[in-house]
Amino acid sequence: MSPKCGFPQGARRSGRRAGPSEAWGTEGVVSTEALLTGKLDGERLELSARGHWTADNAALLERLVMAATPASEAIRNVDIQMGAVERIDTYGAWLIERLRRAAGERGAQARIVGLPERFRTLVETVHQTTETPRRARGSRNIVSFALSTVGRNMAEVSRSMKLIVGMLGAVTVSGLRAMLRPATFRLISMVNQIDLVGWRAVPIILLITFLIGAILAQQGIFHFRKFGAEIYVVDMVGILVLREVGVLIVCVMVAGRSGSAYTAELGSMKMREEVDALQTMGLDPISILVLPRIVALIIAVPMLTFIGSMAALYGGGLVAWLYGGIPPEVFLQRLREAISTDHFLVGMLKAPFMAMIIGIVACVEGLQVKGSAESLGLQTTASVVKSIFLVIVLDGIFAIFFAAVDL
Repeated sequence: MSPKCGFPQGARRSGRRAGPSEAWGTEGVVSTEALLTGKLDGERLELSARGHWTADNAALLERLVMAATPASEAIRNVDIQMGAVERIDTYGAWLIERLRRAAGERGAQARIVGLPERFRTLVETVHQTTETPRRARGSRNIVSFALSTVGRNMAEVSRSMKLIVGMLGAVTVSGLRAMLRPATFRLISMVNQIDLVGWRAVPIILLITFLIGAILAQQGIFHFRKFGAEIYVVDMVGILVLREVGVLIVCVMVAGRSGSAYTAELGSMKMREEVDALQTMGLDPISILVLPRIVALIIAVPMLTFIGSMAALYGGGLVAWLYGGIPPEVFLQRLREAISTDHFLVGMLKAPFMAMIIGIVACVEGLQVKGSAESLGLQTTASVVKSIFLVIVLDGIFAIFFAAVDL
């Protein structure tokens, strides 16, 4: 049986040209609307393009290219003659490339012959942009895959740390410059940010920390009751809230609420090229956009930590009274005996450092946004995840330090 291509059968052995409504025969010469003709000779298929291969003839060209696609794997060579093409645009070049790739997918060797020099750049550009690189063959076991993944992740971690350290240095320099020249500091912007990240966050901070304190007290009473030691829940709630839980919960909430907002704001400005516009005008984006936000966080987070810690203690005291039978005056008396000022200062001392970490990470990720909405979403997610991770790491470092100095 003779090799076939995708045109319907119509032409016969006589070698005559098929009419406009006819197409490929199993053997012989084919004519299709004068834009594409073909000749099938054993394992060789010769296609001749002519006329205008432009978007004006899109419907006809689409039909012809679909019909001319080789349908038999017995065809080994496909030559596309383009010497008679008078005009071609990107659409026509893409159709030629599609025809060539379709032949290659069926095991045929396709080549373009007689391409006019004035069309060569366009056709080759379309070929290069649509070509899918083949994956290098070879054995790739799970060990090499795991190692390559770890390597890429470590490289990304290293890059992120460099950006964070670089931003820390830039903010430090900008802060020193503002101290030497206070008139250059954006005070109004900082006050506005304190309102956004501080006062407007108070309701949600109060609610979350109140619930956390209540849950800690309930769980403590539930387990201490087995030993008749319900009163020690006051010690547990007081120390945990003031030293660890209060500041951690507040910083996690700030990272998710304000850190993501910082990243989204700066990312949107980066997408609209507003950051580039500031640099073009000779203004420092760090001094204008980053420094006021970080200073606002350093001021607001300790304030929120204090408010959150008090709310958590109130929630713990309320549950201790209603669930554990510990009167408020007994709770307060035991709280004064169990905790000292050191416990309170430990938690408050962590807050500004954690706030700085959140602000720097959020601004770094915001300034890394590219020109797409997808990039904005990815960087916002990365900002929250990295901020929470670094806050927990910093809390662990502080815990080791305070244990070493007996605080």
